Amino acid sequence: MSTPVNPEFSKEPVTDGLSLDEITSRIGRLYTAVVCDALDSLGFRRQAFSHRVRPISKATQLIGTARTLDSRAVDYLPEKPYEKELEALDTLSDGDVVVLATNGDLSAAVWGELLSVASAAKGARGAVSDGLTRDAARIGDLNFPVFAQGVCSYDSLGRSEVIAYDVRIECDGVTVEPGDIVFCDYDGVVIIPRRALLDTLARAEYKVGREEIVEQEFRKGRKIAEVFAEHGIL
Repeated sequence: MSTPVNPEFSKEPVTDGLSLDEITSRIGRLYTAVVCDALDSLGFRRQAFSHRVRPISKATQLIGTARTLDSRAVDYLPEKPYEKELEALDTLSDGDVVVLATNGDLSAAVWGELLSVASAAKGARGAVSDGLTRDAARIGDLNFPVFAQGVCSYDSLGRSEVIAYDVRIECDGVTVEPGDIVFCDYDGVVIIPRRALLDTLARAEYKVGREEIVEQEFRKGRKIAEVFAEHGIL
């Protein structure tokens, strides 16, 4: 479910004194699995999309600021087709990631090649949806990562309509707020709440360092249970 458009939503670079470039640099040395572990340890246990949402193209790492769109199934031709969707995409800026919730609607593709091209031209870094996309082969030729649940030839016109943007959404079971950090790689999609960013980064970076030590111990042929008992990392 969406909440009303938030007029106070800020598109300024994120959060807790870190610029988006600094956040991107730090997260880019991590991977979604270890970020999920860090979020789990902080009590955020529903931050990863399901296995059904996969990268459409080869460019699989994606880091940026969530710009949320809320779409619903319809069964009519709107008077102004795509009105809210186009309005939303015209407000995109550097570092944004489109996060498009379809509320379970898999009747048509709400995303496609031309929207990818237009979003990239605004500075957006990619798009994530729990619904479908089309033009998958053409999107694969772009340097614009798209993650979706599947591919479909049907257009959304008269089948699915964006009704709001820059609102709180539920996307594949994950609550996403405008301005949250989106992190995607080949393993999937993770949403880092803004308020948990610094703690998540610190815990994930610490665990990566410990994992490197454990990996070296495993390469020596040591017993797995012994190493786990010593380091608590697996």
